[in-house]
Amino acid sequence: MGSRLAEAMSPYLRAHASNPVGWYPWGEEAFAAARDRDVPMLISIGYATCHWCHLMARESFSDPAVAALLNDGFVAIKVDREEHPDVDASYLAAASAFTRELGWPLTVFATPDGRAFYAGTYFPPRALRGGPSFSEVLAAVAEAWRERRPQLDETASAVGEALAAASAAPTGGALPGADLLQAAVGALSAQEDRSHGGFGGAPKFPVAPVLEFLVAAGEPGRSLAARTMRLMGASPLRDPIDGGFFRYATKADWTEPHYERMLTDNSLLLRVATELSRTADEHATAIADGVARFLAGRMQLPGGGFASAQDSESTIDGVRSEGGYYRQHAEGRARLAPPSLDEKVLTGWNGLAISALARHGFVRDAETSLAGARRAAELLLASHVRPDGGLVRASLDGRASGAVATLEDTGMFAGGLLDLAAATGEPRYAVAARALVDAAMAAANEAIDEVADGDGRLPFAAPGGGDPVLRARGLELPDDPAEGATPSGLTACADAAWRLYLLGAGDAYLAAAVAAMASVSGIALTRPIAFGGALALMARLAAPVVQLVTVVPDRDADGDAEVLVGDAERELISATRGHEASVALIVDERQAREFAEAGFALFEGRTARRGEAVAYRCEAFVCALPVGEASMLGALGPHGAPPGSVR
Repeated sequence: MGSRLAEAMSPYLRAHASNPVGWYPWGEEAFAAARDRDVPMLISIGYATCHWCHLMARESFSDPAVAALLNDGFVAIKVDREEHPDVDASYLAAASAFTRELGWPLTVFATPDGRAFYAGTYFPPRALRGGPSFSEVLAAVAEAWRERRPQLDETASAVGEALAAASAAPTGGALPGADLLQAAVGALSAQEDRSHGGFGGAPKFPVAPVLEFLVAAGEPGRSLAARTMRLMGASPLRDPIDGGFFRYATKADWTEPHYERMLTDNSLLLRVATELSRTADEHATAIADGVARFLAGRMQLPGGGFASAQDSESTIDGVRSEGGYYRQHAEGRARLAPPSLDEKVLTGWNGLAISALARHGFVRDAETSLAGARRAAELLLASHVRPDGGLVRASLDGRASGAVATLEDTGMFAGGLLDLAAATGEPRYAVAARALVDAAMAAANEAIDEVADGDGRLPFAAPGGGDPVLRARGLELPDDPAEGATPSGLTACADAAWRLYLLGAGDAYLAAAVAAMASVSGIALTRPIAFGGALALMARLAAPVVQLVTVVPDRDADGDAEVLVGDAERELISATRGHEASVALIVDERQAREFAEAGFALFEGRTARRGEAVAYRCEAFVCALPVGEASMLGALGPHGAPPGSVR
């Protein structure tokens, strides 16, 4: 019965292929079957490392009696939320009309045209604490479909209308200044758990985008972020052996974590820890190095891409154990197989990992991190960029998913490429990133529907549009600008555009970044815990622009770098890695020429001087005379027109 999932790209779907449930993957075939049979649809959404998804699969979807109820009265669809985030977002929004306990597995009952009329999350196999069993839910829904179908249609229509009314993109005004950004820092400070770190009570998540905002906002936000990172890093939320962070903790003191380890969380927390490490924060440095080791050593696949997550469960002595592997010491783990990886490669999430490892490699002069970032970038450029320039959303073992790429794929991958360009000095990564951002800007210009910003539309849209099955039924929602565990697609694209501007790609990129952030500024300032990524970019946009390019002489391909590089150059390079700047790069003269020839004006005329390395420090493209010593770079004032300024 589960043979339709046997060849699925998603490991989550494949894990359900042996169920007695006659699952369909997401697509038109399932909708046609529901229409032909005139039965409701059960849309079950989850992901491969979800503990409660595993539990419901074992308890209910593997039960022949439950499967018989499903097969007789429903068309059952299994969806990997990581492969189809648009589908997940649409039904998560619909489910909020029926339950406040949102999460996964998400269990949605819908009409044959996909409109939700009831939803929940995990349903147990037996009635529990006054709640119904899953079998009782199935029986009740089937009876309502037979006996009270007009009411179900009415409910589905009301939910759809409410979502449509609420789905207009939020409007904002001007970008916030320092006073409003500091007010947002104050609001977050008021939510701090001063005993254990983090924000709010249980369950407690690391909310990495919020930490990035606090760092970007300067003091006192930076100290709050450092304190939070130190307490989280020393807590059970972080694995002291492998170095990675778990997804969240069920207790306010970070104990009893849910043991899955996500690529997203660890990538974003690595970025924050790396930034904190620049000021010789020994706790942040140890955390950054540990998380980088975890990503490159545990999460990177042989082909170069990064797995999306590592499972919380493993088999110990023949018994499935939630977190049992992670509760072992190093010696105990050595005798066990580690929990499995969800090996699908997601473009956007890999972009976050590329970005984090590239930045860590640059700041910490860590070649292993840079090599990991390069391998992933080369894989994506070779196999996740289609011949027409569009992106693949996901792949597994080189096989591309049919799911459409989203705006987050464009923005996060572009951002990763730009960080890699800055870390390696290679302009081709920046050129590839510019093409991605240009495609998102072009897609926005071609959009028919009006959405809100200054001229009636947002500056970025997903090239190729959203999910076609949702769109055909009027179920597609605008990209949600809210941010929980990751920045939104809008923020990711805006951040990449802003960094293209910093490299001298043109003022149009700055204008697009400003317009995108202005569109969410109002709601972000009132809900800072849900808009950390956007607020981080707003803080960077509000700060003075500092650009640093250090140019070293070209070396012979077979030259001995240890002989050729003198102490002054090494010190200047080290100072560049730690300098407070909006963007900092170390390039040789060839790379500087190639950047300039590719249209990045920051590099025009940037050369070494008399065979020695020099640093060009600029403030909004107004540059001081080049300096050749680290002490001279440090003497250039923090802000204001540099002495001896030149364009």
